[in-house]
Amino acid sequence: MLLRPAALALMLAAGLGACAPQNTNTTFTSGSIGVAAQVRYGTIVGMMPVQIQNPNTGTGAVVGSIAGGAIGSTIGGDWRARTLAGVGGALVGGLVGAGAESAMGRGAAVQFTIRPDGGGPDYTVVQSNELGLQVGERVAVSFGDRARLQRVAGGPAPYGAAPQGYAAPAAARKY
Repeated sequence: MLLRPAALALMLAAGLGACAPQNTNTTFTSGSIGVAAQVRYGTIVGMMPVQIQNPNTGTGAVVGSIAGGAIGSTIGGDWRARTLAGVGGALVGGLVGAGAESAMGRGAAVQFTIRPDGGGPDYTVVQSNELGLQVGERVAVSFGDRARLQRVAGGPAPYGAAPQGYAAPAAARKY
């Protein structure tokens, strides 16, 4: 009888991971709507996979303890058995909730090293790579609510290169 509520609590906690919002390159906060972002152009010169771990707030343990205690307190016949089962449920629920919060806060991303057009020091941007960006690709880097990379199609030419459609004056051409 104790296993049924514990299994239910475990399934609920494990299922919370699917409800968590995914933080991807294409996810924006409502506060970033209508906010101008500065854009710079560059080339990806390096990529490295990284792991993301959000700090644990303790919310998972608290919610798990409350749920586990509530479920556990329904088990047993007299007040002593219900109290003991409630305490045990709170302990198990707290552990399950803390584990669920930790699992939801983990993910994979890529650290991109960008060489900016026009010179200057290289810099890095960490984000998900749902766009499938690769080393050697030109990107636009927008600096708004956070730095984001996007593939450039027909963006400005790298520093020092002739713009698209530009032809050198006839006197400068070598035949």
